[in-house]
Amino acid sequence: MKYTTLPNTDVKVSKICLGTMTWGRQNTEAEGHEQMDYALEQGVNFFDTAELYSVPATPETYGATEKIIGSWFKKTGNREKVVLASKIAGGGDYTAHIRTGGFNRKNISEAIEGSLKRLQTDYIDLYQLHWPDRGVNCFGVRDYPYKTSAKEAEKHLEILETLNDFVKQGKIKHVGLSNETPWGTMKYLQTAEQHGLPRMVTIQNSYSLIHRGYEVGMSEVSMRENIGLLAYSPLAQGVLTGKYIDGKTPEGARGTLFPRFIARYKNEGSEKAVLEYQKIANKHGLTLTELSLAYINQLPFVTSNIIGATKMSQLKENINSINIELSDAILEEIEAVHKVIPNPAP
Repeated sequence: MKYTTLPNTDVKVSKICLGTMTWGRQNTEAEGHEQMDYALEQGVNFFDTAELYSVPATPETYGATEKIIGSWFKKTGNREKVVLASKIAGGGDYTAHIRTGGFNRKNISEAIEGSLKRLQTDYIDLYQLHWPDRGVNCFGVRDYPYKTSAKEAEKHLEILETLNDFVKQGKIKHVGLSNETPWGTMKYLQTAEQHGLPRMVTIQNSYSLIHRGYEVGMSEVSMRENIGLLAYSPLAQGVLTGKYIDGKTPEGARGTLFPRFIARYKNEGSEKAVLEYQKIANKHGLTLTELSLAYINQLPFVTSNIIGATKMSQLKENINSINIELSDAILEEIEAVHKVIPNPAP
């Protein structure tokens, strides 16, 4: 395993982060425990979850993944071996069953205390805001929704002051963002600097060989402001495993549970790009999965690559990608495809 640190901290994390959002719906508690056992054995010390999980989000599965992690901590005593990240759900219809009212002091406090209880721990290493309260163009929406966006942005100072209270109590160690925009990210950084409050150290965002939109605006923020990307959906909802090639949809494929999200990865441009990347992988004796993940593992603005899987065989292949170093020649071949088919997925 390769390691780095969370930006502006001395917290050592693996370059691969274990994604957990399928546990409690597509994976049983026992399977979740098995995945954590294996990941830790392979040197993965960074786990990511959220109060929202498992997904697709429902009232019945709310907090299920955190409970599975909590039962594993209790069973194994491995809490101190893990850098644990979790998130508060943002507002919207998708999360109305959790709470309403957005990121205010009461809701943040309720979310943190609830997560701590489910996780059976006294602290969370990295606590993140899952997505903005205001109207923004995230989750594959390219055009800014100026007609429906909130007139007032989040109360950044109140949010950071509330998070700071929990930092002082030792209940969270560091804070981060997820699915934020360049403006929102800079606003949090500026507010923290002006008022001596906790600085956002990471941001989660989707990033893959067929969805490189993060490079437009956000990658510069990451590099210049030292806020690391935690790249999620690096296999584009499974599209970059090759299992959807030629219009195939395997039974039980995760994408069938997320028709809205996988649709952005399954279009003519993406299909062309996947076929070209498959040729590069074959040429160099790699699987498409290995090529896709190894590419992200080498990017300078990526702190960690969030990798999950419903099956152990896939998880093992995903984690093994850390051992693959792509040569300059392979990287040039990838960029040649990207120039012809740039960002095929929204």
